[in-house]
Amino acid sequence: MITVSDNAKKKLISLMGEQPKKKHFVRVGVASGGCSGLSYNLDFDSKMLETDKLFEHNDIKLLVDKKSYLYLIGTTLNYSGGLNGKGFVFENPNASRTCGCGESFAV
Repeated sequence: MITVSDNAKKKLISLMGEQPKKKHFVRVGVASGGCSGLSYNLDFDSKMLETDKLFEHNDIKLLVDKKSYLYLIGTTLNYSGGLNGKGFVFENPNASRTCGCGESFAV
């Protein structure tokens, strides 16, 4: 399962409300790239694909493709708005190392 913190929920709801077309899902995934080999993706979507896994946590519907799910099991999506940086943070227990900016990881 992938969970969503209260801070991330508030920010996601705000951002989804700003979308020109109604989006029902938050799509999270993993792609090759970044300093550590894999990077996180976060986007909004209105359609669920046959190959997606759907999770609902804290009133947020998350879509994850099957390949990305293997890397994201147990991850918490958080949002940090502090002085040291602003943005979504993936707290991933599967990551063996992360880069300095926290946007990529390795397993």
